[in-house]
This record gives sequence, C-alpha cells and structure tokens, in this order.
Amino acid sequence: MFDGYDSCSEDTSSSSSSDESEEEVAPLPSSLPIIKNNGQVYTYPDGKSGMATCEMCGMVGVRDAFYSKTKRFCSVSCSRSYSSNSKKASILARLQGKPPTKKAKVLQKQPLVAKLAAYAQYQATLQNQAKTKAAIPVEGFSWGNYINSNSFTAAPVTCFKHAPMGTCWGDISEGVRVEVPNTDCSLPTKVFWIAGIVKLAGYNALLRYEGFESDSSLDFWCNVCGSDIHPVGWCATSGKPLVPPRTIQHKYTNWKAFLVKRLTGAKTLPPDFSQKVSESMQYPFKTSMRVEVVDKTHLCRTRVAVVESVIGGRLRLVYEESEDKNDDFWCHMYSPLIHHIGWSRSIGHRFKRPDITKKQDGHFDAPPHLFMKVKEVDAAGEWFKEGMKLEAIDPLNLSAICVATIRKVLADGYLMIGIDGSEAADGSDWFCYHATSPSIFPVGFCEINMIELTPPRGYAKLPFKWFDYLRETDSIAAPVKLFNKEVPNHGFHVGMKLEAVDLMEPRLVCVATVTRIIHRLLRIHFDGWEDEYDQWVDCESPDLYPVGWCQLTGYQLQPPAPQSSRDSQSSSSKQKKKAKSQQYKGHKKMTSLQLKEELLDGEEYSFLQGASDQESNGSASYYIKQEP
Repeated sequence: MFDGYDSCSEDTSSSSSSDESEEEVAPLPSSLPIIKNNGQVYTYPDGKSGMATCEMCGMVGVRDAFYSKTKRFCSVSCSRSYSSNSKKASILARLQGKPPTKKAKVLQKQPLVAKLAAYAQYQATLQNQAKTKAAIPVEGFSWGNYINSNSFTAAPVTCFKHAPMGTCWGDISEGVRVEVPNTDCSLPTKVFWIAGIVKLAGYNALLRYEGFESDSSLDFWCNVCGSDIHPVGWCATSGKPLVPPRTIQHKYTNWKAFLVKRLTGAKTLPPDFSQKVSESMQYPFKTSMRVEVVDKTHLCRTRVAVVESVIGGRLRLVYEESEDKNDDFWCHMYSPLIHHIGWSRSIGHRFKRPDITKKQDGHFDAPPHLFMKVKEVDAAGEWFKEGMKLEAIDPLNLSAICVATIRKVLADGYLMIGIDGSEAADGSDWFCYHATSPSIFPVGFCEINMIELTPPRGYAKLPFKWFDYLRETDSIAAPVKLFNKEVPNHGFHVGMKLEAVDLMEPRLVCVATVTRIIHRLLRIHFDGWEDEYDQWVDCESPDLYPVGWCQLTGYQLQPPAPQSSRDSQSSSSKQKKKAKSQQYKGHKKMTSLQLKEELLDGEEYSFLQGASDQESNGSASYYIKQEP
C-alpha cells in the first residue's frame, strides 16, 4: 500500500519512465497559486516592486535584481531550465517536501527560524479555528443534499462583501485541488488524500478524491474555509501521510507518476488561505460595548443597548436598563440600525434617555469609527422637504413597498418616513432612512418595475394612481434626482440559494432563495414559507450570507419548513410566523393580504404584476407617469 509521499524519494527519472508522466501539461495562468517546480507556491507581492520568487528554483530576492522584464526568474540559467521536465520534477519535490536545490545569484533564503516561527503561527491559527468553527448541526437538513437533490445553485461568496472572505475569495472554482482527510481508509491514524472541487455552493464544495475520475460514489461536501482543507503540499511540509482511498488502490501501481501528471499546472488554495479566513473572522465589536440602536417597540426613536455577544459579525444587543435580559435585538455590525453613542443628538433624532446617566461597570462606548459610514450628501440646494411623497419599503412589513411621506428632515441626510394610512397619531412608527438608502424610491418606481405598490390603508379609489393621489392630497413628489440610483455589479441571479436573516425576527437566519431582482433590489423568499412572508432586501444588505455561513461561524440555521407544514400553512404555519414577527413589529400591522380583503369586501383587486424582472446591473429608470 502506498504510504504517503515520503516513500517516493527515488530519483525523478524513475517516475518519468511511466507512460502517465510523459505527457506535457501546459501551466494554467491564474491568480490562484499554481503547483509547479520545486514545491513552492509563488505569489508576487505587488507586480511592480518589492520581493519576488524565482519560478524555477524558488529562491526569494529583490524583484528589481531578477532576470527579464517579467522578473519571473533569478538568473538566465533558471529561465532556460524552465521546461516540462523540470515542471514534473518540481511536482515531485513539492509532494516530497524537498527544499530548492539550485543556487540563485540573488539574495535571501528565508532563515530556518523564520520558517519555524511561521509554521508555529500557522498551527496556532488552525487550533484557533478548531475552537471557533464548531458547526451547529441542524437535524435532518444538509445544504449538500438539498442542493444536489434539487439541482440548485448558490450565490457565490463574492456577492457578500461583508461576509468572511467576501473580498478575498479570489477565483476558487471547480477544478481546484486540495488535501483533505481520507475517510475511505482502514488505518487507525488520520491520513489525507488529494481531492478536486466538483461543485461550489457558497462556502461549501462538493469534493471528489483524485483517481475516481467520473465515479461520484464517494463525493462529499465540505466547507472550504474549514480546518480540514489544505493546499496541495501541506501534508509534505506538515509530515502527514497521503494515502489513496481503499476503493481505488488497485487502479495504479505508480501513484507518484499519476499525481505528477494530474497535478502539474493545477490550481490549489493560496498558502495563506487559512490565515486569511482567520483574519476575516476577527470582528472589532466586543462584548460590553454601548451603542445606540432602534427601539423595536417605538421605531421612531433609538435607545442605548449593550453588546452581549458577537457571532459572525452579528451582534446580540441587550437594551440598557432592561430588567429582562431577553429584551434583546439582533443585527449585523454594519447594520444601518446601530450608531455610536451621541448619534441621535447630533442629527436631531428622537432618543429614549436612560434614567441613570452613569455607565454600568465594565460597559464602554463603542468607538465611532467602527460603524458603517453613509455617503455624504449636499442638502444646501434642492433637497427633500416635509410632506413630499415617495415609495418606501415598510419596516413593519418588509414584503411591501408602500405609499409614504417625509415627515421630518434631520441633519446629515437623514429623513423620518411615515407610511400613509397606517401611521400612529404620535408618530411612534415613523422610521429613519438615510437619503441614500436603497429602501426608498421615487414616485412611480413600482409601476415602472412592475412591483405591487401597497396603497394607503382605507384609500378607496382603486386601482391606485399617483397622479390622482398627489392632486387629492395637495402634495408633491420628491424629486427623482435626489434618490440613490447606483446599481453595483452584485452578481446575484434569480433562483440562487443563500442564508438570509428574517428581519421580522432578526435572531433567525434561514434557508432562502432570490426570487426577483429589480436593479439592486432583491426579493428574498424563505424556503418552505408562503410568498407573503417574502422580504425586499438590498443586494448589499449585511443580512444576507453565503451558503455555509452558519456552519462556518457556529450560528444556528433555520431549515426550510417540512412538506407537512407547507400543506397546512393556511392555519398553523401562519400563526407561527405571526407570533415570530410581532416581537419586532411593535404595533400590529396588517399584511397586504389582510388589507386587500378588508378593503375590497370580495371585489376584484389587481395591481400591476411583473412580467419580467430586470437582472441587468444598469441604472434604473425612475419617473412618474403624468396623466391628463
């Protein structure tokens, strides 16, 4: 039995005699590390200056002293020796963990002490991850099975800039090779083998052991950011055995030659991938920090809350001076609902003052620089004014975009918005949106984009027409040019799976699907629930996460409602969902379905339905259709 690569220390020529190792495999250019030559993984510091690594011998030196315009080699001889044979030999060296053998004319080899220190730091990082990455299993639900059995696709990690690795995922894709534990083995010790990514779903990858070709019988799902996945070459440097799976041990007599052929030019993870994962999961917010957050029972004001825990960047906040420690509120650290202490006073927002001004022992104000910055606006010229009409996502019913009014203009571009026809007399359900918020829209937005617009409660002149309503209420529409019309290249497509916060019960993260895309606006459907519980969410919302986020961070994932529940949703599931959402709502609000029934008393009721969704990332068209 092949017992790892340490047993393959014979001269390179012994493997080159094999037919399998004679084929020349061209290297694949990529931003990912390429497995080649002497076993090193090469990265180029900045492409222009600094240090560089020779692609032939692996020596590290000052980039300007390297040979040729591309600075890929340390000398002329290294450049000329770069051939298919040397590539094959370098694969063997990498798998055997051999150091570079050529002498470079340029400069510094890393001292042994530095290598040992780096390795010790790497091991410490892995131990850290093992402690923080304990997955919380969901009984009966597996993302892998769910995706495989239904042929679903998942939104890529690069769609979620706020999530771990969201900005440094690179081009990890199908075909990337990694070293993973070999579960098809009877040895008492933990051994590894090389596998390739067959399919990606968020952080999760469907892996197939090298040598299985088209046989998927032992394919398995694994979180790419988990502590058991390593770049090719990790076993050699860590002294771990590579053992082929028992099922295919008989297929090849020369595994060394097989791997040389298969791995030459293949992609693998960056050598510092594990370190990047660890760094991207460090969060600046700490327990006992004080913040200002929206009061969930009176949305028009904020109050002080204390960070009780931080999980994956999500904060569990407990309202200060609350006797009930379960009086909490969940949100992401980049949520527009939280601010630094003193924010409300600075912009003129309503604020519930604490009865005791002295901070409790151990509590301290979160530094202002930790909070998400909003885009600066110029309110000196034409600007929003009280009484102007617009369309806005109802914060108490996120499945609805409603007719709304600007009730108050605050400082720094903030606006207090009220939903027409359902406002409390004291304005306690006004909600604060910034002028650049993607949750407010100019008059006519829904009609243009074929979205159902929720009219004011009690408004009898249906179907609703903006032109008539503005005339009847003697009001004007907010100027279109004041709204945010930027549409980023977000990468989402209809049908993609993800994990999403139920914003009506923000402690819950659920299995969800993108069902509509209107420029930067996403319609999020919670799998297993009825459509009336869908929510409109911005494409850059910090409440959306890649598949596998809960497993990576240790957060509890809410699986789809089972089939039995779907059949009886008209009764039991509706009650569950209502009970779940009322805590955030504060004041009970009717759903669009209930409103429809009350207004119509059985009469036919229709809104414009979307015939097609706009999935392009171009700018939206905003206007109000003027009617005579």
